[in-house]
Amino acid sequence: MANVDSPRPSPKRRLPLVDDAAPGVGSRAPERDADGAVRAGSFDDDAFIPGAGSLGRDGKRLRPYPADVRGRFVRARRVVYYGLIVLWAALPWIPIGGHPAVFLDVERRVFYLFGATFNAQDLWLAFFLLSGFGFGLLCVTALLGRAWCGWACPQTVFTEAVFRPIERLVNGPRNEALRRASATASADAVVRRVVTHALYAVAAFLVAHVFLAYFVSLPGLFAMMSTRPRAHPEAFAWMLGTTALVYVAFAVFREQFCVVMCPYGRLQSVLLDDDALVVGYDVRRGEPRGKAGAADTGDCVDCKRCVVVCPTGIDIREGLQLDCIACTACIDACDEVMDRLDRPRGLVRYDSLRGLRGEKRRVLRPRLVAYATLLVVGFVVAAVAARGREPFEANLLRLPGAPYTRDAGVLRNGFEVHLVNKESAPMTFVLEPGDGNQADLVIPIATVEVAATTSRRIPIFATVPEDHFAGPRPVVVRIRTDRSQREVRATFLGARAAEVR
Repeated sequence: MANVDSPRPSPKRRLPLVDDAAPGVGSRAPERDADGAVRAGSFDDDAFIPGAGSLGRDGKRLRPYPADVRGRFVRARRVVYYGLIVLWAALPWIPIGGHPAVFLDVERRVFYLFGATFNAQDLWLAFFLLSGFGFGLLCVTALLGRAWCGWACPQTVFTEAVFRPIERLVNGPRNEALRRASATASADAVVRRVVTHALYAVAAFLVAHVFLAYFVSLPGLFAMMSTRPRAHPEAFAWMLGTTALVYVAFAVFREQFCVVMCPYGRLQSVLLDDDALVVGYDVRRGEPRGKAGAADTGDCVDCKRCVVVCPTGIDIREGLQLDCIACTACIDACDEVMDRLDRPRGLVRYDSLRGLRGEKRRVLRPRLVAYATLLVVGFVVAAVAARGREPFEANLLRLPGAPYTRDAGVLRNGFEVHLVNKESAPMTFVLEPGDGNQADLVIPIATVEVAATTSRRIPIFATVPEDHFAGPRPVVVRIRTDRSQREVRATFLGARAAEVR
């Protein structure tokens, strides 16, 4: 995506390079209020630690207020963000095979995923799902850097597509938001703050309800919403808890979630190498910084547009940083400035660290091959495991109580066949003695129908004449359906009367 060699754009109207809408930015002077205190979120060389993002020198958070930015990556990200949100909200609505595309029925321990039905006995398959996601993420990171963070992570998607627009709508662009954030005694600022957080709460409430629909289904959700909370206290508690988590994550924590809490972000130092794509600053081309037209200066005019648009408050020119989520806002901001200066785009761009140094990037590397190999192996194993998945589960269990009884010279053992139908349609089972069975079986219900995703227990009795009993012997029951069959086994126990005496 590097575009250093892209055609030089046509000259455009020269606009001020310093963001006039962001007082304090573009100069070395900090932005202060009437009392001389540094305004929250303003860029301040005295307060910021270079490369520390929104962390101030006093260790306190300086909440970023990103400036508006336009460009190709901003447009592309909006399309991706809203597409992902629409897909996420639509999955509980889309029926596949008579069930929602994704429905995790925890209460009945049945899970519907894109037409397939799984139950609690299939939970081991989740290992392949999670490990496949993990290895896929490693591959993407080794190839495209933090593309997941900037383009698909729910923290970024909901913050930038839902909660940031709310803040922008109520509090205005960056300069107005900064002014209102510092005007603690202003009635207008207080009202706007209350409205902002009320809208945050409404958005979190809606997000929590859609999220809850994945576990109770849409009809179940609507039924719960039409009754009092005390009719469904568990679901109501989960909804409140999810609303609180969403509100805190997207309205309060924001970039702190990525920087402090996210384990994936903390692993970037070991996941990235010099050949992974990152959002980086071309030091060779940009330094030394200076005003446009000044002699012996690079292309960077130190306008700090790349800083004020950053949602985590970092200066991309300080190099690759843990706080960078590769959102590409700084690329669009810098390209806009380069267009105004009639200079080639790409001073800040997608490139590898090796490419930013002017070296050739290696795409195929040992770590990428290793990650891809693990991903393919996991996929093959998962496919084989899923293909060999039985449509039902069956077990032969001994009934509680004495292991055997003696009646008129006959030893009797009581068992039950536990049948679990794992399919989304009713299934008919036929029970009969299996190969190697060495006891007389009494099967009261030889043919039984089990409803979809339910289970049933069928009692059976095994008998052996006491005179013929010479020790434990196998009890084998064959279970047939119209598609498959299997045998379950247990051990017949007993003792002769003479042995007991």
